[in-house]
Amino acid sequence: MNKKKKNDPLNRKDPLCRCVRRSLKRYFKDMNGEEPTNLYQMVISEIEKPLLEIVMQESESNQTRASKVLGINRNTLRKKLRQHQLE
Repeated sequence: MNKKKKNDPLNRKDPLCRCVRRSLKRYFKDMNGEEPTNLYQMVISEIEKPLLEIVMQESESNQTRASKVLGINRNTLRKKLRQHQLE
């Protein structure tokens, strides 16, 4: 049985990591040799909104609980919710 390292948040066996990896490979393939720009910002913006939506849903819109789950300051959470028009 494989043990996941508790202190390794980027465990390569993690299903989310595999999903992102697969999506990025498909993205590059679909680019058909074109050089992407601002890839980091694009990926962050594509992932951040659904992440916030689901965490807020799971925390029953409790920002204190959501910020703890996300590991970010509550003020940062509020700012991000405003940015994504999720308030």
